[in-house]
Amino acid sequence: MCSELAGEKRQFGHRARLVLTPAQIRLMDGQAHAARTMWNCLHDWWTMLPKGQRSLAAADAAIRQARKEIDWLGVLPAQAGQAVLKTYFQAWKNCSDGRAEAPNFKARLRTVMSVDIPQGRDLNIRRVHRRWGMVNIPKVGRVRFRWTKDLPVGKQADSENRITGARLVKDALGWHIAFRVQTRQAKPEPHQGPDIGIDAGVNLPLALSDGNHQDHARPPRLPDGKADRDKWLNLQEKAKLLDLERRAAQRKQHRGRGEKTSRRLQHTYDQIKQLRAKATRRAVDWQHKTTTGIAQQYGTVVVEALTITSMVKSAKGTIEEPGKNVAQKSGLNRSISQEAWGRTVTMLTYKTARCGGTLHKVPAPGTSLRCSACGLTTAGSREDQATFVCKNPDCGWFGNADWNAARNILHLYRIGLVAIPAAGRAVVRRTRGAKPATAR
Repeated sequence: MCSELAGEKRQFGHRARLVLTPAQIRLMDGQAHAARTMWNCLHDWWTMLPKGQRSLAAADAAIRQARKEIDWLGVLPAQAGQAVLKTYFQAWKNCSDGRAEAPNFKARLRTVMSVDIPQGRDLNIRRVHRRWGMVNIPKVGRVRFRWTKDLPVGKQADSENRITGARLVKDALGWHIAFRVQTRQAKPEPHQGPDIGIDAGVNLPLALSDGNHQDHARPPRLPDGKADRDKWLNLQEKAKLLDLERRAAQRKQHRGRGEKTSRRLQHTYDQIKQLRAKATRRAVDWQHKTTTGIAQQYGTVVVEALTITSMVKSAKGTIEEPGKNVAQKSGLNRSISQEAWGRTVTMLTYKTARCGGTLHKVPAPGTSLRCSACGLTTAGSREDQATFVCKNPDCGWFGNADWNAARNILHLYRIGLVAIPAAGRAVVRRTRGAKPATAR
């Protein structure tokens, strides 16, 4: 009884790839288009009504009436339609709370195709093979999916460990199912591993303060010095992608202004998306494996508090004030986006908590310019993107620039951010009219 009370409820998602027949693909595509159309109809109905007449019950009645009058909306299961309504209602609630923008119209080409299955009991999941499982999808039938993780199904399922629902999502590689899993696990003991500082870079993806750097062995630059746009693809895939991009550009020239995209051009676009999606999956797989190893080995992980959206802004400027080194900045932005630093930090956050560790963030300014040996910032020490040589005559420490930054990040955490040199000290703003602590 004590162990059950000490456990904590945990919810996570598991995504698996579905194996569908052409007929099943058409059925699921129809459901996804119906769900998107229902969202758009609901959005128009909601925005046209006066605020006093908007309610969840009235929206539910409108959806039921629409499913009776419009035949092709009936391909969407009733529970999936209710999930669309709840998602839309929650979107407005998030907007009123200031957590998100107002919901908007969902365009056909710019919207991810998805269908929600809100109740887990409708799935009827069974494992039929070491690598395969079967799941029931409403109005589609039994479908195979890749079994890559043990799920609480059958005798392993109970009130505390079960699948509460799923979501069907389509990307460039086909349809996938994302299970919503709820489990109760014992609260992990505090991790007794060492502290580690991590600096995310471009030349060195993850530099660790103890020298145990994590590299995916994919150079960010080509031999001619240009940024590698597709570092997660092999040479044959890169050549194929370049050929497809040229083919798409050639076919696009024959399309007039306002004309519909031809099937051949759309097929070329789909092939390009498939290669891009394959590169993304390889990057995510490397991130998962790397962050899991870090969370299991180290007790305290310290990273920089980066504002990535500001770091990847374009340098084009305006016509009156054009930017400088626009091409170089564009290549750097592309490399930063491919490394996906924010996703790495997100993975480290929940994985360290799962292993009993903690994750902390420290101010980023000055960590890459300050020497980790003497603690001084000397002009010219950062010779290039990958080399740091301290120009202080009394120091002379040299090494990888990202490794130097990782050592500084860990040092900032250990000193508690109280003795940071002026070049790297975070600016602490106080309320207007408040006196400094020394004057009180």
